[in-house]
Amino acid sequence: MAGHSKWSNIKHRKGAQDKKRGKLFMKLAREIYMAAKEGGGDPDTNPNLRQAVDKARSNNMPNDNVDRAIKKATGDLEGVNYEEFTYEGYGPGGVAVMVTVLTDNKNRTAADVRHAFNKNDGNLGENGCVSFMFNRRGFLVIDRSTNEADEEEMLLEAIEAGAEDMETTDSHFEIYTEPEAFSEVKQTLEQDGYTFSTSEVTMIPETYTPLDEKGVEKMLKLIDMLEDNDDVSEVYHNLDADEEVLEKLS
Repeated sequence: MAGHSKWSNIKHRKGAQDKKRGKLFMKLAREIYMAAKEGGGDPDTNPNLRQAVDKARSNNMPNDNVDRAIKKATGDLEGVNYEEFTYEGYGPGGVAVMVTVLTDNKNRTAADVRHAFNKNDGNLGENGCVSFMFNRRGFLVIDRSTNEADEEEMLLEAIEAGAEDMETTDSHFEIYTEPEAFSEVKQTLEQDGYTFSTSEVTMIPETYTPLDEKGVEKMLKLIDMLEDNDDVSEVYHNLDADEEVLEKLS
C-alpha cells in the first residue's frame, strides 16, 4: 500500500474543510438516505446504513438529522428522491478519479462534474475506465500518539479481529478489511479500547500516479471543485504526491 498515507492526508485535509464549509451534514444525510432506501431503515439489519449512521455520529451529526434522513427514505416523511451515480475519468497527469454523487437531477450533476474535469486539465471518461484500478475495502486508522500498542501487538490484534492487512506509518496504524468484515473488525477493536481517526468502507487504489508540484496543485484544484459540489459524496483518486508539497499547497 505504498503511497496510501499520502492519499489519506489529502482526505483528512478535505474532511476538515468540509466541516468548515458546513456541507458535511447534508452529504452525510444523503448517504444515510440512500443506505436506508436500498436496505431498509433498521441499522441492526442493514450494515450499509449502520456504517452511514456511525460515520454521521463520528462527525457529531445530530440524531434528529439522522432520524429525518431515515424516515424520508422509508416514506415516513416526504422528501426529494435521490439517485446514486458514479463518474470516472482522469485528472491532470493521468491520475485516476472516481466521483460518487447523490442527486435529484442527473443532467445538472453530470454537466457540473464534466465542467470540473475540463476546467482542471482532466477529462471525464466512460464507466469502467478507471474503476478496475480500485478495490472496495474497509479502512480504519488508529493514531499512534493516542494508543500505546507497538506495531507487532497492533498487527496481532487486528488480524485476530478479522482484519485483512495493516500498514504502519510514523504516526498511524492503517488497517484494511474486507467490506463485509468492516463492522465486526471495528466493533472488536473498539471493545479492546482502540479509537479511530478514520473509519470507513472506501475505494483503495491498487497503484498510484506521481505528479510534480505543478501537477499536484492542478489535481488539488480539481478535487476542491468536485467536493464543493453539493451533489458529490466522495472523490477517490490515485494521486501520489510528496508530503512536503502537500503541506506547502495546503
